[in-house]
Amino acid sequence: MRPLDRCASIATLVVAAAMLAGCAGAPGVSPKTSRVYLNEAFASTETFSRVFTSDVTSTCEAARRALLSQGYVITSAARADAVNGRKSFQPEAEVHVQIEFHIVCVPEVTPSAATVGDPRSTIAFVNAVQDRYSLKKNPNSASLGVSAIGSLSLPVSSSDDSLVKVASETIPAGAFYDRFFGLIERYLDAP
Repeated sequence: MRPLDRCASIATLVVAAAMLAGCAGAPGVSPKTSRVYLNEAFASTETFSRVFTSDVTSTCEAARRALLSQGYVITSAARADAVNGRKSFQPEAEVHVQIEFHIVCVPEVTPSAATVGDPRSTIAFVNAVQDRYSLKKNPNSASLGVSAIGSLSLPVSSSDDSLVKVASETIPAGAFYDRFFGLIERYLDAP
């Protein structure tokens, strides 16, 4: 094979590889973020749930009181089996963070409770989502129309500030939920 033909063959292979690489993923989405579901194990862990020896209404009421005691605002209408709460933080001057809790209480039916007909234990399913917002500044400009010259755009010193959501994540930390479940237990033990 001649050197010129070999160079043409290599160039063709490089172009073909580049075209295939371009087709491999969506633009602007890395393979790591587009396949985050692969890390979802669906394992039987107790990070997001805990069993309490009380009825559904008492468990969700204790969860509501636990949230209120920590400064969370209850954001849903009163329900005996679910509670939602939200709290805002400002860790930096131009950063705003919100944590939103979602709690659902369901009776745990065990074989012994099914025969007696009075399930006295409840599973509390809890997850907390952290949303992060950043301040975005949009400078304003004004247009001035002069018939002899045309339109002239002048910068103005004012700006519109708005919060833009830059991240949202379910909080995965087991210790975070353990502290919350401990607080629920404290409110269940209170007279």
